[in-house]
Amino acid sequence: MPSKTTLKDLANLAGVSVSTVSKALNDSPEIGARTRQRIKDIAESCNYVPNNIARSLKSRSTKTIGVIIPAILIEFFNKVLYGIEQEATERGYKIVICLSNESSRKEAESINTFINGSVDGVILSVAEETQKSKVYDHFEKSAKHNMPMVMFDRVLDDITCDKVTVDDFEGAFNAVKFLSDLGSKNILFLNPISNTSVGQHREDGYVKAVSGLNQEPNIVNVSHYTEIEKALSTVFNNQKIDAILAADEYSAALAQNAARLNNLKIPQDLSVIGFTNGMVAEYANPSLTVVSQHAENIGKIAAGILLDRIEGKLRAEPVNKVVKTKIVERNSTKNI
Repeated sequence: MPSKTTLKDLANLAGVSVSTVSKALNDSPEIGARTRQRIKDIAESCNYVPNNIARSLKSRSTKTIGVIIPAILIEFFNKVLYGIEQEATERGYKIVICLSNESSRKEAESINTFINGSVDGVILSVAEETQKSKVYDHFEKSAKHNMPMVMFDRVLDDITCDKVTVDDFEGAFNAVKFLSDLGSKNILFLNPISNTSVGQHREDGYVKAVSGLNQEPNIVNVSHYTEIEKALSTVFNNQKIDAILAADEYSAALAQNAARLNNLKIPQDLSVIGFTNGMVAEYANPSLTVVSQHAENIGKIAAGILLDRIEGKLRAEPVNKVVKTKIVERNSTKNI
């Protein structure tokens, strides 16, 4: 394999110093325009690729941030990623994405990869397994390495860092009130993410709201989406419910399918609300009323905080930003 062209090679070809080549390639005004262009033309003809590792060691900055998400197929995280990428690009940074797949081990491996200096900071949403096990060694290790970190959506109260969260408690509380105002009197909460902080906050908001309406909480927790049809079929055959608040978008869509399989019409017989305003909600049949978390904005806020932290623009105290939710009404709910 041929060796890569170096700055020294370019300097020899151009008949100038290595320092002059470096400055020319970085558009330094110290080098005349004609010389800069001549050196760039030589570099291009030699297929020169900058050594970013060496550059980062010299500048102590990689201009790259790491992002760790728990799942790639959930649209909420895709929208957050889009917001992160937009903000990072606008400020001259690139992103490297790792997927934990809800695994604490994979999350720890990603953190270990990032703390070796390959990125300037990390944005992440905590894996379900980590929240369940409460084993945070990898985050404590990153803190010892002074790695700037922003947690979003799923966060850990025990870890000191910048955080961007959604007011999930209020979102669920307001969703129950919305259903009650439509006339619903028997509202069930469907929760496939009870092992996560967001799932628990939404459940707490639901319980608080229905208790205020003098209703008994009616909660169905499932460990996987495949269990929803069977669990709800049992409910439909034994209980009278007129509304379902689902803890996320997929479970809301699956609740609608389960209702249809049990000869219930949406929204005539049953109103359904989910969390996250994605394509599944928009194109479901009927389209889903949702509690929107403004995912893209969360990504932009998280990236902005991390980059401000990296660039020394923030005080030492951690930033805690809370994003408010909004109900987007569609065709899965109606007045009773």
